[in-house]
Amino acid sequence: MNLLFVASECAPFVKTGGLADVIGAVPKALGAQGASVRVLIPAYPALASVVEGAREVLRFDDLFGGPARVVAAHAEGLDMLLLVAPHLYDRAGSIYLGPDGQDWPDNDLRFAALSLAGARVAVDGIEGWQPDVINAHDWQAGLVPAYLRQMDNATPVVMTIHNIAFQGLFDATRLAALGLRSDLFTPEGIEYYGRIGFLKAGLALSDKITTVSPTYAAELLTPEFGMGLEGLLASRQGDLVGILNGIDLDAWNPATDGDLVANYTTEALDGKAANKAEIQSRFALSPGNGPLFCVVSRLTSQKGLDMLLDCLPGLVEQGGRLALLGSGEPGLERAFVEATRQFPGAVGCIIGYDEALSHLLQGGSDAILIPSRFEPCGLTQLYGLRYGTLPVVARTGGLADTVIDANEAALLAGCATGVQFAPVTSTMLGHAIARTCALYAQSDTWTGMMRRAMGHPVGWDLSAAAYLDVYRSALQRQG
Repeated sequence: MNLLFVASECAPFVKTGGLADVIGAVPKALGAQGASVRVLIPAYPALASVVEGAREVLRFDDLFGGPARVVAAHAEGLDMLLLVAPHLYDRAGSIYLGPDGQDWPDNDLRFAALSLAGARVAVDGIEGWQPDVINAHDWQAGLVPAYLRQMDNATPVVMTIHNIAFQGLFDATRLAALGLRSDLFTPEGIEYYGRIGFLKAGLALSDKITTVSPTYAAELLTPEFGMGLEGLLASRQGDLVGILNGIDLDAWNPATDGDLVANYTTEALDGKAANKAEIQSRFALSPGNGPLFCVVSRLTSQKGLDMLLDCLPGLVEQGGRLALLGSGEPGLERAFVEATRQFPGAVGCIIGYDEALSHLLQGGSDAILIPSRFEPCGLTQLYGLRYGTLPVVARTGGLADTVIDANEAALLAGCATGVQFAPVTSTMLGHAIARTCALYAQSDTWTGMMRRAMGHPVGWDLSAAAYLDVYRSALQRQG
């Protein structure tokens, strides 16, 4: 099967979140199961070295304000198609935000161009290769099925929702600028409460819809989580499938990870202590008699980190320590920096993102805190499982699907891998932290949980097979 992935980012080339990790890993897993996968993303400045050695496979004389071309290259184990359009993508800083921290004002053109290029690859092919199915990811690729309809092309499209909170909404007056026909601007098409909805278009016009965990798929049908699109998704419930994300087992492996000061395995856990000591040094933490918790996250209200601030006194009082790596809302950044002054030696934070440091935090912490108010799937808890860093998670989305709570039944059955809490409140997070500290004090119980967590399947094999089933179903629907 020939598959075209269309997305706005892909690790290791460009990454702002978990979407990039998925796009960088799934094609390899699908390739191992016999599929031929090409990944189309914009050629941001970070990909200049890849573009330099690439070959042109498609050209646009005028793509929303300037010439553009698609080039093909094999890099980092992936068959990449890069949309080279300097007038749209040759910008410093964030791929989504301008220097003022606001969305680039022409983001509608920038990502409509990506969708249009994906549709053109389907129609024209490249070097004798054409996709049997297109997998469009998030709102940035949501217009792929709309452009295909305008081209009278029936290539099946699978739309994947990584986070429905980001929908790509733009003014209806932009319809002509985006090269979209007015007959598509209907409630059954791309119109969403009088605006152009990129994600809405993808959900309405695609053949199948996937999202990144079974629980999140069910949550999306409710007003609490559907973000206004729950009605549309309910009408397409038969086409909606939740498939858990996985992680790259080679990139995330405590036995071989070069970002750790000491490697370790399920059988020989001793190396974890050296990594813990390094974290304590890097974050100016003194040893405590409780667990070392870490946070590796965007600092936003979605991630529930305002609740963690409320719980810090109790965490520290129980002998816990916290090392936080992240950036986001300025108020949360300031609050965690202030917490390091309020709790010297017990709370440390580094504002920003550092991939190598995120590996060290997974390799040396005892537990990772993920108190998200909603979480489509989440990857950090999967990294935590892989590294024996027990996840403490809200019972929502993919967090609920991947972590087995250490309740009495699970402990007796010998299957617990972490701690879950619900409802998602500061009080219940505080209880979860207290439970984690109590479990940590039982060294044999804790070590057993670590080993079970490290053996939990978190790779892509099962999920890749599930994706292939969806692609086959989309093909059969077209047939």
